[in-house]
Amino acid sequence: MTKNTSIAFALLSGVFAYLPNAATAQEKLDSVLVQGRATLGEADSSAEGIVKADRLAQRPLLRPAELLEAMPGMVVTQHSGDGKANQYFLRGFNLDHGSDFGTQLEGMPINMPSHAHGQGYMDLNFLIPELVTSLSYRKGAYAAQDGDFGTTGSASINYAHELNQTSAQLATGSFSYTRMLALGGQQFEQWQTLGAVELSRYDGPWEQAEQVRRRNAVLRLSTGDSSNGYGIMLMAYDAQWLATEHVPERAIVNGEIGRFGNLIANDGGRTHRYSLSAQWARSTSSSEIKANAYFIDYGLNYFASPSGYISGPQGDQHEQADERQIWGAHLQQSMALGASEATWGAQWRHDRITELGLHNTVDRQRTHTVSNDLANLNSWALYAQLRTPWQPWLRSVMGLRWEQQSANVQAIGGQFNLGNTGSAKAQQFSPKLGLAIRATPKLELYFNWGRGLRSNDARAATGTINPQDGSSREGVPMLVSSASTELGLRAMPTPNWSSSLTLWQSKLASELVFVGDSGVTEPRGASKRLGLEWSNDFAPATWLHIDADLALSRAQFDAAENGGTEVPNAIPFSASLAANVTPNDAWTAGLRLRYLGSYALEETGTHRSSSLLTANLKLGYNISQHWQASLDVLNLFNKVGNDIEYWGAACSRNDGPACNDGAGIEGRLIHPIEPRSLRLSLRATF
Repeated sequence: MTKNTSIAFALLSGVFAYLPNAATAQEKLDSVLVQGRATLGEADSSAEGIVKADRLAQRPLLRPAELLEAMPGMVVTQHSGDGKANQYFLRGFNLDHGSDFGTQLEGMPINMPSHAHGQGYMDLNFLIPELVTSLSYRKGAYAAQDGDFGTTGSASINYAHELNQTSAQLATGSFSYTRMLALGGQQFEQWQTLGAVELSRYDGPWEQAEQVRRRNAVLRLSTGDSSNGYGIMLMAYDAQWLATEHVPERAIVNGEIGRFGNLIANDGGRTHRYSLSAQWARSTSSSEIKANAYFIDYGLNYFASPSGYISGPQGDQHEQADERQIWGAHLQQSMALGASEATWGAQWRHDRITELGLHNTVDRQRTHTVSNDLANLNSWALYAQLRTPWQPWLRSVMGLRWEQQSANVQAIGGQFNLGNTGSAKAQQFSPKLGLAIRATPKLELYFNWGRGLRSNDARAATGTINPQDGSSREGVPMLVSSASTELGLRAMPTPNWSSSLTLWQSKLASELVFVGDSGVTEPRGASKRLGLEWSNDFAPATWLHIDADLALSRAQFDAAENGGTEVPNAIPFSASLAANVTPNDAWTAGLRLRYLGSYALEETGTHRSSSLLTANLKLGYNISQHWQASLDVLNLFNKVGNDIEYWGAACSRNDGPACNDGAGIEGRLIHPIEPRSLRLSLRATF
């Protein structure tokens, strides 16, 4: 047990000494439902919750993945074209494209291990927001159900099982934005069918138009409900786009390119995700069992030039190629065990990767293969959890998870890569513990501790040769362990105000990251993070609901890296304020403000990003029973800022090819936020 965990137990012991007297005043404390993102009297921690469709529908969205920002403290940005996965930040982690946060949709995992563009790649561009009925989230590694990529937490997204009406929606807006959406459902005796088709395009403000084209479809057949029923769901998504990568800030400042300009043309890519899944559930008064299985066919060909012209006058464009098929299943049962509730489950996933490549390209034509591999990845997990009410005022959750992962990699391309064929296997037991103390009917205290993990790229775990130049490299472990601790409280100061406060700590054994841009692993040391989160749901009137969240964190390496201990791109402070207004049956409005504090761009902290405050607005009007209109105003105040800032080496045209003797010039790399834009939507329901 760590020193911090011992201190936490000591603090809780002091609370225990007082609470029995308080609890005797009321033998049984009924659950109090908070009209917010969590449930007082039932939650296992102060940092978990659920956001329902009515709250999500009023959020203005530039990109589908921004739905995750309904989770307190989550930040979603982009450093390239809108066809690729977003950049995510939470609890002092630069999650990159999803490496330390696990997400699933209807039981299907979104994160991709050993992905061509980065470990845990989490592309949510296929989401149809109008179908989402709920977003459940947990922060920290405290739930036995959560495994790989759950270092900072997890999210579960659910789609509707049925639709009571058919609708058609057309949207148009700034920068050639167009979206068409058709939703419908039909009842056939005990069966419900649901269908959705979405087509969209967008050019953006970029000098090289993005030309994003998305095609999306969902077909669902089900009977019963999520507790007693079963169904199948077919999903199909593909997209193609051009991208404007992050660029050296100096190229914009000195006038070499415009603010929305690019260094190299024809970056971007194409991707697809086709899936078939099945769900089954049965419940009785004392037991609940659920099962799901899925098959996913996925592919990505991504072309990027993040460093400009370091490699020469032809530019640094490269292609990252990923083709795979994924099979998986999950079985879970919960049952009464005396006064306790016992839950057990089993999970399995297999990734058959038929192409995992890194190629140098010019105008999307391959000129040289750095590496190309075949891989088979397997993951198995067993878990058990026991939730026990020891006293009316005290309950506990104890869990244990065993997870094993194995990988076989076969190198098939790349001059220096062919010797990297190999295999690796690792396993981990992850204990979990949670205590909840009902101090009063309106106040609950929590203690949580858990061990978690994040996998490393299989190529880094099996290979010993740098595919770029043939030099030797040290292998990395298949699994990286983490440990999290929390002290929290959840309270209802007034009947219309729910508030939660969480003090948390997280330790990660290694910050090793596979860099898809170069095909090698960047060694990073162990790290620790400490933070405080304050989340509030406030409904001062029946027509007004306010969410207000603050998140502070400090992320540091245990030992100095590159002359400092700061973890780059770890956001130390963020805040958000969202207001949903429904003054009458005709009008609705949603306003969202988000503030990001300045963060270190490199380990010494000498160079830091600029802070950023943005605002988005959504207005809705019910023209009649069958016609609705809405207007999204994105970047309401036309703020000039950057979606993301990095520190790194690059060569612009003015710097010259292979500048600084081929090492590039270090400086600030930026991707600007988009200027104010309008999106008008008209929906007809039948």
